[in-house]
Order: sequence, then structure tokens, then C-alpha cells
Amino acid sequence: MPSSTGNNEFVSHVVDLMQSIGPVSAKRMFGGYGIFLDGLMFALISNETLYLKADRETENEFKAGGLEAFSYYKQGKACSLSYFQAPEETLERAEEMNIWANRAYAAATRAAPGKRKN
Repeated sequence: MPSSTGNNEFVSHVVDLMQSIGPVSAKRMFGGYGIFLDGLMFALISNETLYLKADRETENEFKAGGLEAFSYYKQGKACSLSYFQAPEETLERAEEMNIWANRAYAAATRAAPGKRKN
């Protein structure tokens, strides 16, 4: 994803909305951005779309809302990660972002308990 003012504004908007769960930051990676809290990635942004970490406990909530998993192509094959598109209302209402970002952070914590920085 090429760097542009639009991308930076979207990333800043997402990070600002997520501050209610802690000191969230964005790091440029893999052509997009990883979203981190306490050294743990719990969301990503690709092509101005926010994806949140999911696991067995939360995946059905995303699927029930018709939200798609993040996917990419590697050596001509489609690959997907356990990140799902965030509901549209998370980008419009801080209260919704707080709920969904906390769910994503909890899923990331469950997935990588030994990788979290204190």
C-alpha cells in the first residue's frame, strides 16, 4: 500500500478511536499497518480497511455480521489470517470501537500469551 495522506489520516483516525483501551500505536508493515497495544498486534489496516483479531471465542460474531476475513495472495495461493473486517460502526462511534478493540486485544492475548511485552 503506497504511503499517502489519505492512508495516514485513516490510520490516525483508527488509532485515536482506540485510545480508550490503552496507548495504541500503529507500525507500518507488510504494505499496511499493524495496530499494537503493549507490544501485541491485535488489529491491522490494509487498503484503508480495519481488521480485528479473532479466535474461536469471537469469530462467530464477525461471521454473523457478514464480515470477511483478511486474506492475501502468496505464491498465487489465497491465504487468510485470523483477522476479520471491523464493523462499520466501529469507525463512527468510539463506544463501538472500544467494545470491538477490547475483544480483538483479548483474542490476541489468548493466541499469544508468551509473546506479550510487559
